[in-house]
Amino acid sequence: MNTFFGLEWDGTPFRLFGPSHLAALAAVLAINIALFFWKNPGETARRRVRYGLAAALLVDEAILHIWYIVNGVWSYQTMLPFHLCAVLIYATSLMLVTNNATLRYRIYELAYFFGIAGALQALLTPDQGIYNFPHWRYLSVFISHGTLVTSAMYMTVVEKYRPTWGSFKRAWLTVHLYAVGVLGLNFVLGSNYLFINRVPSFPSLIDLLVSLLGPWPWYLIGLEVIALILMLLVYLPFAIKDWVSRRGAAQAASM
Repeated sequence: MNTFFGLEWDGTPFRLFGPSHLAALAAVLAINIALFFWKNPGETARRRVRYGLAAALLVDEAILHIWYIVNGVWSYQTMLPFHLCAVLIYATSLMLVTNNATLRYRIYELAYFFGIAGALQALLTPDQGIYNFPHWRYLSVFISHGTLVTSAMYMTVVEKYRPTWGSFKRAWLTVHLYAVGVLGLNFVLGSNYLFINRVPSFPSLIDLLVSLLGPWPWYLIGLEVIALILMLLVYLPFAIKDWVSRRGAAQAASM
Protein backbone atom coordinates (compact mmCIF):
# COMPACT_ATOMS: atom_id res chain seq x y z
CA MET A 1 0.00 0.00 0.00
CA ASN A 2 1.26 3.45 -0.90
CA THR A 3 1.37 5.13 2.53
CA PHE A 4 3.27 8.04 4.03
CA PHE A 5 4.64 6.16 7.05
CA GLY A 6 4.30 2.50 6.19
CA LEU A 7 6.90 -0.10 5.33
CA GLU A 8 5.32 -0.95 1.99
CA TRP A 9 5.61 1.42 -0.95
CA ASP A 10 3.96 0.78 -4.31
CA GLY A 11 4.38 4.31 -5.61
CA THR A 12 7.01 5.39 -8.11
CA PRO A 13 10.36 4.06 -6.83
CA PHE A 14 13.08 6.50 -5.98
CA ARG A 15 15.59 6.89 -8.80
CA LEU A 16 19.09 8.25 -8.36
CA PHE A 17 19.19 11.73 -9.94
CA GLY A 18 15.57 11.36 -10.97
CA PRO A 19 13.13 14.28 -10.68
CA SER A 20 12.48 13.93 -6.94
CA HIS A 21 16.18 13.55 -6.20
CA LEU A 22 17.11 16.63 -8.23
CA ALA A 23 14.28 18.61 -6.61
CA ALA A 24 15.57 17.78 -3.13
CA LEU A 25 19.13 18.71 -4.07
CA ALA A 26 17.89 21.98 -5.56
CA ALA A 27 16.00 22.78 -2.35
CA VAL A 28 19.09 22.18 -0.20
CA LEU A 29 21.20 24.28 -2.57
CA ALA A 30 18.69 27.16 -2.55
CA ILE A 31 18.54 27.24 1.26
CA ASN A 32 22.31 27.41 1.54
CA ILE A 33 22.65 30.08 -1.13
CA ALA A 34 20.06 32.15 0.75
CA LEU A 35 22.39 32.25 3.78
CA PHE A 36 24.76 34.50 1.83
CA PHE A 37 21.99 37.08 1.40
CA TRP A 38 21.02 37.25 5.08
CA LYS A 39 22.69 40.49 6.08
CA ASN A 40 23.47 41.46 9.68
CA PRO A 41 20.89 39.38 11.58
CA GLY A 42 20.46 40.12 15.27
CA GLU A 43 21.34 37.70 18.05
CA THR A 44 17.68 36.79 18.64
CA ALA A 45 17.18 35.85 15.00
CA ARG A 46 20.44 33.87 14.92
CA ARG A 47 19.53 32.00 18.09
CA ARG A 48 16.12 31.08 16.67
CA VAL A 49 17.72 29.72 13.53
CA ARG A 50 20.29 27.73 15.51
CA TYR A 51 17.61 26.24 17.74
CA GLY A 52 15.39 25.58 14.73
CA LEU A 53 18.17 23.69 12.93
CA ALA A 54 18.91 21.65 16.06
CA ALA A 55 15.21 20.84 16.47
CA ALA A 56 14.97 19.76 12.83
CA LEU A 57 17.89 17.37 13.29
CA LEU A 58 16.70 15.85 16.56
CA VAL A 59 13.00 15.58 15.68
CA ASP A 60 13.79 14.00 12.34
CA GLU A 61 16.12 11.49 14.01
CA ALA A 62 13.51 10.64 16.66
CA ILE A 63 10.77 10.08 14.07
CA LEU A 64 13.14 7.94 12.00
CA HIS A 65 13.68 5.63 14.97
CA ILE A 66 9.92 5.54 15.58
CA TRP A 67 9.41 4.56 11.92
CA TYR A 68 11.85 1.67 12.23
CA ILE A 69 10.28 0.50 15.52
CA VAL A 70 6.66 0.79 14.35
CA ASN A 71 7.45 -1.16 11.21
CA GLY A 72 9.41 -3.83 13.07
CA VAL A 73 12.72 -3.23 11.32
CA TRP A 74 14.76 -1.51 14.05
CA SER A 75 18.04 -3.32 14.67
CA TYR A 76 21.10 -2.60 16.80
CA GLN A 77 23.16 -3.60 13.75
CA THR A 78 21.88 -0.64 11.73
CA MET A 79 20.23 1.92 13.99
CA LEU A 80 22.69 2.66 16.78
CA PRO A 81 24.16 6.16 16.37
CA PHE A 82 27.55 5.08 15.04
CA HIS A 83 27.35 6.12 11.40
CA LEU A 84 29.20 9.38 10.90
CA CYS A 85 26.07 11.32 9.95
CA ALA A 86 24.22 9.99 13.01
CA VAL A 87 27.06 11.11 15.28
CA LEU A 88 27.07 14.48 13.56
CA ILE A 89 23.32 14.90 14.09
CA TYR A 90 23.78 14.84 17.86
CA ALA A 91 27.09 16.70 17.87
CA THR A 92 25.84 19.41 15.51
CA SER A 93 22.69 19.87 17.58
CA LEU A 94 24.88 20.45 20.63
CA MET A 95 27.04 22.88 18.66
CA LEU A 96 23.97 24.89 17.71
CA VAL A 97 22.58 25.27 21.24
CA THR A 98 25.62 25.31 23.55
CA ASN A 99 26.96 28.53 25.03
CA ASN A 100 30.40 27.01 25.53
CA ALA A 101 32.47 28.75 22.87
CA THR A 102 35.34 26.26 22.95
CA LEU A 103 33.06 23.24 22.66
CA ARG A 104 31.07 24.91 19.90
CA TYR A 105 34.17 25.56 17.84
CA ARG A 106 35.61 22.05 18.32
CA ILE A 107 32.35 20.55 17.09
CA TYR A 108 32.25 23.08 14.27
CA GLU A 109 35.58 21.77 13.01
CA LEU A 110 34.05 18.32 12.55
CA ALA A 111 30.73 19.68 11.32
CA TYR A 112 32.42 21.79 8.67
CA PHE A 113 34.61 19.09 7.17
CA PHE A 114 32.34 16.09 7.57
CA GLY A 115 28.94 17.74 7.89
CA ILE A 116 29.52 19.24 4.47
CA ALA A 117 31.70 16.67 2.72
CA GLY A 118 30.16 13.58 4.33
CA ALA A 119 26.53 14.65 4.29
CA LEU A 120 26.91 15.94 0.74
CA GLN A 121 27.99 12.49 -0.42
CA ALA A 122 24.94 11.05 1.38
CA LEU A 123 22.72 13.56 -0.42
CA LEU A 124 24.17 12.55 -3.78
CA THR A 125 23.83 8.80 -3.11
CA PRO A 126 21.05 8.57 -0.49
CA ASP A 127 20.29 5.37 1.44
CA GLN A 128 16.50 5.20 1.24
CA GLY A 129 15.76 2.22 -0.93
CA ILE A 130 12.68 2.55 -3.13
CA TYR A 131 10.96 5.21 -1.00
CA ASN A 132 10.12 8.29 -3.00
CA PHE A 133 8.29 11.57 -2.34
CA PRO A 134 6.12 11.97 -0.27
CA HIS A 135 7.12 8.95 1.85
CA TRP A 136 8.66 9.73 5.23
CA ARG A 137 11.92 7.91 4.45
CA TYR A 138 12.45 10.16 1.44
CA LEU A 139 11.77 13.29 3.51
CA SER A 140 13.89 12.08 6.41
CA VAL A 141 17.01 11.43 4.34
CA PHE A 142 17.01 14.89 2.81
CA ILE A 143 15.94 16.70 5.99
CA SER A 144 18.71 15.15 8.08
CA HIS A 145 21.59 15.37 5.63
CA GLY A 146 20.44 18.67 4.17
CA THR A 147 20.25 20.18 7.65
CA LEU A 148 23.75 18.93 8.48
CA VAL A 149 25.11 20.76 5.44
CA THR A 150 23.06 23.86 6.21
CA SER A 151 24.12 23.92 9.88
CA ALA A 152 27.82 23.90 8.97
CA MET A 153 27.25 26.51 6.28
CA TYR A 154 25.17 28.65 8.66
CA MET A 155 27.93 28.70 11.27
CA THR A 156 30.41 29.67 8.58
CA VAL A 157 28.42 32.26 6.63
CA VAL A 158 26.24 33.82 9.34
CA GLU A 159 28.10 33.22 12.62
CA LYS A 160 31.46 33.89 10.88
CA TYR A 161 33.23 30.75 12.08
CA ARG A 162 36.01 29.38 9.90
CA PRO A 163 38.26 26.31 9.89
CA THR A 164 42.06 26.44 10.02
CA TRP A 165 44.80 23.99 9.07
CA GLY A 166 44.74 22.99 12.73
CA SER A 167 41.02 22.24 12.33
CA PHE A 168 41.83 20.13 9.28
CA LYS A 169 44.37 18.02 11.17
CA ARG A 170 42.17 17.64 14.27
CA ALA A 171 39.17 16.59 12.18
CA TRP A 172 41.26 14.09 10.20
CA LEU A 173 42.75 12.56 13.35
CA THR A 174 39.43 12.45 15.20
CA VAL A 175 37.55 10.65 12.45
CA HIS A 176 40.32 8.06 12.09
CA LEU A 177 40.45 7.33 15.80
CA TYR A 178 36.67 7.00 15.73
CA ALA A 179 36.80 4.69 12.70
CA VAL A 180 39.23 2.34 14.44
CA GLY A 181 36.82 1.98 17.33
CA VAL A 182 33.84 1.46 15.03
CA LEU A 183 35.75 -1.16 13.01
CA GLY A 184 36.18 -3.25 16.13
CA LEU A 185 32.57 -2.67 17.16
CA ASN A 186 31.39 -3.88 13.76
CA PHE A 187 33.25 -7.17 14.18
CA VAL A 188 31.59 -7.67 17.57
CA LEU A 189 28.04 -6.71 16.49
CA GLY A 190 28.17 -8.01 12.92
CA SER A 191 27.26 -4.48 11.83
CA ASN A 192 28.66 -2.24 9.12
CA TYR A 193 28.69 1.23 10.65
CA LEU A 194 30.68 3.71 8.53
CA PHE A 195 30.56 1.04 5.78
CA ILE A 196 34.12 0.08 6.65
CA ASN A 197 33.57 -3.67 7.08
CA ARG A 198 31.80 -4.37 3.79
CA VAL A 199 30.16 -2.69 0.82
CA PRO A 200 26.73 -1.18 1.60
CA SER A 201 23.67 -2.79 0.03
CA PHE A 202 22.54 0.38 -1.75
CA PRO A 203 24.27 2.08 -4.73
CA SER A 204 27.09 4.35 -3.64
CA LEU A 205 30.50 5.65 -4.57
CA ILE A 206 31.96 2.60 -2.84
CA ASP A 207 30.76 0.45 -5.74
CA LEU A 208 33.08 2.38 -8.04
CA LEU A 209 35.95 2.02 -5.58
CA VAL A 210 35.42 -1.74 -5.44
CA SER A 211 35.55 -1.95 -9.24
CA LEU A 212 38.80 0.04 -9.26
CA LEU A 213 40.60 -1.25 -6.16
CA GLY A 214 38.87 -4.50 -5.24
CA PRO A 215 36.74 -5.62 -2.28
CA TRP A 216 37.41 -5.10 1.43
CA PRO A 217 39.84 -3.96 2.68
CA TRP A 218 41.19 -2.43 -0.53
CA TYR A 219 38.28 -0.09 -1.20
CA LEU A 220 39.05 1.56 2.15
CA ILE A 221 42.14 3.07 0.54
CA GLY A 222 39.86 4.78 -1.96
CA LEU A 223 37.65 6.06 0.87
CA GLU A 224 40.73 7.56 2.51
CA VAL A 225 41.74 9.34 -0.69
CA ILE A 226 38.21 10.62 -1.35
CA ALA A 227 37.83 11.87 2.23
CA LEU A 228 41.14 13.70 1.97
CA ILE A 229 40.21 15.26 -1.38
CA LEU A 230 36.79 16.37 -0.13
CA MET A 231 38.28 17.89 3.01
CA LEU A 232 40.83 19.77 0.93
CA LEU A 233 38.12 21.01 -1.41
CA VAL A 234 35.93 22.39 1.37
CA TYR A 235 38.98 24.03 2.93
CA LEU A 236 40.17 25.49 -0.41
CA PRO A 237 38.21 28.80 -0.15
CA PHE A 238 39.91 29.58 3.16
CA ALA A 239 43.33 28.48 1.91
CA ILE A 240 42.97 30.83 -1.06
CA LYS A 241 41.75 33.67 1.17
CA ASP A 242 44.70 33.24 3.52
CA TRP A 243 47.15 33.09 0.61
CA VAL A 244 45.74 36.32 -0.87
CA SER A 245 45.93 38.03 2.53
CA ARG A 246 49.53 36.98 3.06
CA ARG A 247 50.49 38.07 -0.44
CA GLY A 248 48.82 41.45 0.05
CA ALA A 249 50.54 41.93 3.40
CA ALA A 250 53.91 41.01 1.87
CA GLN A 251 53.43 43.47 -0.97
CA ALA A 252 52.41 46.22 1.46
CA ALA A 253 55.45 45.56 3.62
CA SER A 254 57.80 45.76 0.63
CA MET A 255 56.59 49.21 -0.42
